[in-house]
Amino acid sequence: MPSQPPANPGQVRIGARGSKLSLAQAGHMQRRIAAALGADPSNPADVERVAPLIVITTTGDRIQDRRLLEIGGKGLFTKEIEEALIEGRIDCAIHSMKDMPALLPDGLCIAAVPEREDPRDAFLSRGAEQLEDLPLGAKLGTASLRRQAQSLHRRPDLDVQMLRGNVDTRLAKLAAGEADAILLAYAGLRRLGLGHEVKSLIDPKAVPPAPGQGALAIETREADRDLPWVVSLRCEPTTLCVAAERGALTALEGSCKTPIGAHAWFENGSMQLIVEALSPDGKQRFRKEGSAELSQASDPRAAAHDLGVSLGVAIKAEAGDAIVL
Repeated sequence: MPSQPPANPGQVRIGARGSKLSLAQAGHMQRRIAAALGADPSNPADVERVAPLIVITTTGDRIQDRRLLEIGGKGLFTKEIEEALIEGRIDCAIHSMKDMPALLPDGLCIAAVPEREDPRDAFLSRGAEQLEDLPLGAKLGTASLRRQAQSLHRRPDLDVQMLRGNVDTRLAKLAAGEADAILLAYAGLRRLGLGHEVKSLIDPKAVPPAPGQGALAIETREADRDLPWVVSLRCEPTTLCVAAERGALTALEGSCKTPIGAHAWFENGSMQLIVEALSPDGKQRFRKEGSAELSQASDPRAAAHDLGVSLGVAIKAEAGDAIVL
């Protein structure tokens, strides 16, 4: 299908999912994009004029009663949006980075990674302050195979229940007693103004979150990768950390069928990275750590990615099929 240029050549049409969290994230980036295009970010009409937000319902949004791994993986949160991008119906897409598959469709790229929110997992419950405080055999609600495996590694007695739905739905299910505790990304709760609901936060070095958790991905067509408004959204430290984490994801062929955690950060100018993969039942955990002096690299992003790949390859060689559902 031929590309459809925007009615206004100075306009950037933004595609996003229709969930409350997606709209909150997209709205924040919409204002930044509008400002980069010369509009007043405090004037909603001006923002909508130059950077209209187009809501696209994805297969992942429509099917809420099964794990993503049962219906095709995390790409179901991006497929319809990426089709609109390829066909020229939108000019960029705003995604949660942790929802992005390791491989993108031909012609598309992650063109910008803005400043990251807090990457940690949040523990929410009807009483207990942390996972270790839950009673024997307590019900833990999550739709994430990674969170399931990591939690069972720490507490093999837990009864992990599949819990999908948007943030409000999951909080309502917790309140209704369908689970004794749930795990959610702290970044999403903060973006929704729900940080006060959290009982405790999980140490990302001890229990690494999903690769890219807390970060947003600005996806565009390859030809638009370096447009001025795109460049204005980039955060170099976040971009490098995400490149390392997604390098591990790529090496481990990360999908919803492989429990993978990765956490990168800078310490004394050096990048540090922890990667782990687990058997789905949590009984086996494979963990590697590494570092890289990116200031010495001719291509820091490639060097960060290579660090992630190297740790992922080492885990894969050790773990074999043990980490695949």
